[in-house]
Amino acid sequence: MHKQINRYTLLLLLACVVSLIVFLGNAWFNTKGEPREAVVAVSMLKYGNWILPVNNGVDIAYKPPFFHWCIAALSLLQGYVSEFTARLPSALALTAVAITGFRFYARRTSADVALLAAIITLTNFELHRAGTNCRVDMVLCAAMVLALYSLYRWSERGLRGLPLAAVLCMSAAFLTKGPVGVVLPCLVTFVYMWIRGAGFLRLVWKFALVAIASCVLPVCWYVAAWTQGGDTFLELIYEENVLRFLGKMSYESHVNPWWYNVVTVVAGYVPYTLLVVMSLFVIKYKKVKGRPREWWEKFRTYIREMDNVRLFSLLATVLIFVFYCIPKSKRSVYLLPIYPFLAYFLAEYMVYLAKRHLRTLRAFGYVLFALALVVFGAFVAVRAGAVPDTIFSGKHAAENIAFMRALETQPLGFTGIIAIAAPLVAGVVFIMSRRRSLMAQVYTLTAVPFAVFFSLDGWYTATVLNTKSDIGVAQQINRVVPTGDAYWFSKKIEKVDPMRPFTVNFYLNDRVKPFDDFLPKSGYVLSSDDDMPAFKERHPEYDIAEVADYNHRSCDTKQWYKLYKFSRQVDK
Repeated sequence: MHKQINRYTLLLLLACVVSLIVFLGNAWFNTKGEPREAVVAVSMLKYGNWILPVNNGVDIAYKPPFFHWCIAALSLLQGYVSEFTARLPSALALTAVAITGFRFYARRTSADVALLAAIITLTNFELHRAGTNCRVDMVLCAAMVLALYSLYRWSERGLRGLPLAAVLCMSAAFLTKGPVGVVLPCLVTFVYMWIRGAGFLRLVWKFALVAIASCVLPVCWYVAAWTQGGDTFLELIYEENVLRFLGKMSYESHVNPWWYNVVTVVAGYVPYTLLVVMSLFVIKYKKVKGRPREWWEKFRTYIREMDNVRLFSLLATVLIFVFYCIPKSKRSVYLLPIYPFLAYFLAEYMVYLAKRHLRTLRAFGYVLFALALVVFGAFVAVRAGAVPDTIFSGKHAAENIAFMRALETQPLGFTGIIAIAAPLVAGVVFIMSRRRSLMAQVYTLTAVPFAVFFSLDGWYTATVLNTKSDIGVAQQINRVVPTGDAYWFSKKIEKVDPMRPFTVNFYLNDRVKPFDDFLPKSGYVLSSDDDMPAFKERHPEYDIAEVADYNHRSCDTKQWYKLYKFSRQVDK
């Protein structure tokens, strides 16, 4: 058993490298979220302030710095932050979740189910997207999930000693996105132990000790950051950690109803959501009998008799889900910590379907293969120039045409051919697996979504989305302003201003500053036709002239960027 677990671990590690790490640097930054995080690490390396770095000229990061420390540390060897090193912490985090989750479940359940759960963890849409993006959420998820596994092992030891691994993981989670990284792992394990009969008061003081220990390192950083940032830092922390939960922020941030979380989990578990929907039409349902009180008693009995690992996984899923239904601010990535536990239940369900309803499982595989064939056929048509530009209309027509032209003209190369062919090969292997064992058929089925993500990351995604990136604008500005600061201007002056050129600023090594905060005598400013009337009205003492029209719609601000040269006539 031990050798089998080690062998599967090596296979999983190889799968993680192939599916997550190999293509990390292919796509340029093309949304404001990734460069907004990456530029914090740029600032750390550039100015040497790893406590409370200032970026974009005046901003301090909205989140604690652990994620940005990881980026900066991984970038030290090459001396600069790249797309690859900026995304690498997320990829390593998902790798840790998959492998640690496999080893956790393999030692307590079935190695085959554990391996299947790990593969599902790697091949659902939401986790895979988070694991290949430069955002804090995957690192937070990994720290919380690994803390949960460690706390469970602590419960197996009868809560003896201090779970140091859990404390360090929760400290990292706290330093990634705040106290929620300590609250939720402790809450889940506390409730689990209470249901299993542990004394309430003993649990209270034990988990209070663990929570306090997990806050020591974060408090050190908070004190150091407060020393630098003062009241501004405290106000930001209060708003992000208290007012966000209470729904009383000074600005609306991802406000959604409670059912939004249901929709995002259903959508986030694509393509396996489709399998669940298909299976609903073939499984047999038992007629509900008895009164509500009897139902409750049966439910309590079911919980009491449930296997420890399954109960712990169920509580992790339910409690974290319900917790994130409370605040008004909701995003799909907030629920990432429940995905590895859902993967375990989904793995058990797929094994059940393989034994009882194999045709449904194979039908799901055929659907995936058919979709892969459709995508490949569309690609061939585009590559052959058989799709006219006229099929696109509306305000996004130009962008969609650019996507299509990139697919048509981008050189394939050996890697591109392998990536595009991968889903077809995986589909054929699955079809030919009919005479193999049940688990072999299940594994070859999961190879299809694995190959789809490999194909997307290996060629399609970068080819399409690189057309959106502002890197070309940054490169042209760099030729005009090779050293020193450039500026940007937006007519919006709200406390939280989303109109910032994060991508341009990243590719210019954090040299773009807000005009209104510095009011320089002369230089170059990045703006748009929409903002120029406000600039002239607000700053009549400046002469300003257009230098370059980049004819590019920004992936950050959605405006058409232009570069202007300005000079102040009268000092005020």
